[in-house]
Amino acid sequence: MNRTFRNMLLTLCTISLMAGLSWADTLKVGVQAPITGSYANEGQGIENGVRLLASQINAAGGVLGKQIEVIPCDDQGTAMAAAICAKDLVNKGVSMVIGSYTSTCAQAAQKTYFNAGVIQTSDGTADSLTENGYWTFLRNSFPNSAEGEFAANYMVNVKKYKRIVVLSDFSTYADGLGNATEAAIKKLGGNVVSRDKIKADSQNFTPVLTNVKSKNPDVIFFAGYYSDGGQLRAQQMALGIKADFIGGDANDNPDFIKLAGSAAEGAFIINVPSPDVLPYPIAKSFIADYQKTYGEMPPSIWGLMNIDGMRAIIHAMEQNKSFDTKKAVDYLHNLQTPIDGITGPIAFAKDGNRKGGAYVVKKIQADGTYFNEYVQ
Repeated sequence: MNRTFRNMLLTLCTISLMAGLSWADTLKVGVQAPITGSYANEGQGIENGVRLLASQINAAGGVLGKQIEVIPCDDQGTAMAAAICAKDLVNKGVSMVIGSYTSTCAQAAQKTYFNAGVIQTSDGTADSLTENGYWTFLRNSFPNSAEGEFAANYMVNVKKYKRIVVLSDFSTYADGLGNATEAAIKKLGGNVVSRDKIKADSQNFTPVLTNVKSKNPDVIFFAGYYSDGGQLRAQQMALGIKADFIGGDANDNPDFIKLAGSAAEGAFIINVPSPDVLPYPIAKSFIADYQKTYGEMPPSIWGLMNIDGMRAIIHAMEQNKSFDTKKAVDYLHNLQTPIDGITGPIAFAKDGNRKGGAYVVKKIQADGTYFNEYVQ
């Protein structure tokens, strides 16, 4: 072995050793979110929240002596980019992944994380997310079926609408929520006069709304995302469709009001109660820190739910005194006492679903604020 080759070999060994020490010295937390694209507002909120929580934990000494290293990946809100993100984050050695925002993107990444033993916690609400048997998946929100039942009860039994239109786009989340709501309405004896779908991001919804207008509905329930919901509401009013508008949980975003403009007034949004409705001390503290750090409120409850998922995983690791992901998930599945969370008590069922669940109907006022119309 000549001297030059030996020196090169020693250098490579040193680099490898340093890389190994770096790997061992940090807890790598991935963020898979739509940091750009139609849902960038939400994706950036998720990344900001993860970075804030990581900085707070690191300042307090880290997790079992390790500092948290945040590694983001922009899935752009598309399944293809989400699948690429999953492979990239696994290759970078993450132990957990926070996200994504949409069910479609969460589902596209699930199998990759499962095969690698990486915990994934997402606010995705499509029921199918917890039906694949992946022990690595934890849903930090509540399933479409629960929201569908709540929405149906509100429309049929509380508001007593006689003619109901259910709209969605074709995504996993929206189609699932639309179908769950339609089924729940019919189960209660309600009348669905139309079940239509829009193409997300198409911006011109006149053809669908023209058909809706012909049905003379009392209410339009939209199960899609805020980026379409705001424009849909504006176009509904422009076409003179006087039906009430109720948006599902993914419409609960400030951009819905911006896109709808003056037409936002009087629209209803269904979502889980926000921290101002359920004012837990930990929520007040975290939101105050978020505002101080970023100069604005979190975009919605969804980023906070993702943060609660991250907090739960880290709590499990600390209680186990281990970074073993399987042990962390087993711990969370067998919690006797829920963990205090920003969005309320956190506990998970065996299938990865978050336990509990409450919903609120919020009415948008002329000044863009919400009035809690109905809470259950």
